[in-house]
Amino acid sequence: MEQRTGPSSIQAVQGAAADPAFVPGITGVTGVTGITGPAPADPAPAAGAAAEPRDAVPQDAVPEDAEPQDAATGPDGAPEEPAAEAAEVPVDGPVFEAADRRARIVADAAGIRLSLDEESCEFRWDEIGAVETATEGFGKRFVVTVHTPDRRWWPIEIDAPSRSRVKEWEPLLDAVLDAYFEDGA
Repeated sequence: MEQRTGPSSIQAVQGAAADPAFVPGITGVTGVTGITGPAPADPAPAAGAAAEPRDAVPQDAVPEDAEPQDAATGPDGAPEEPAAEAAEVPVDGPVFEAADRRARIVADAAGIRLSLDEESCEFRWDEIGAVETATEGFGKRFVVTVHTPDRRWWPIEIDAPSRSRVKEWEPLLDAVLDAYFEDGA
């Protein structure tokens, strides 16, 4: 599948504004309201059968001698520490990080992470086919595009506070790419 940019992609956006089914690849999701209409009604329980809530746990699934556990305690009753959001790996090599008010890019030993507003994606080094950089916006916008071997790409634009900052970012990202990215020719 190809990614296209330009006027042809605008037609899909204009059509999708009126009807989300206009965009190919978007399919209806059963049970989710507001996307493709109301969810289908659940079948009525058989006569004589008691209706159970969807999230009810069958009685035979919980052993009788099991004690209820508090969410903050572990199986042995000791307090459990909250899990870290992302397991941080100690990094010995170079790390590149650039961010503005909306976008962020981090490149380290684990790979490249892009985020824009609430959306984010991660690429391990073995998933990356190429990394392209460019400057736009009178030299104050740093654009990094991650290409994958299956001909897809993900660009991100970082607005720098000054042109000199963009000139600093280029060699820092190159150092990370030289250290971790193996160009599989």
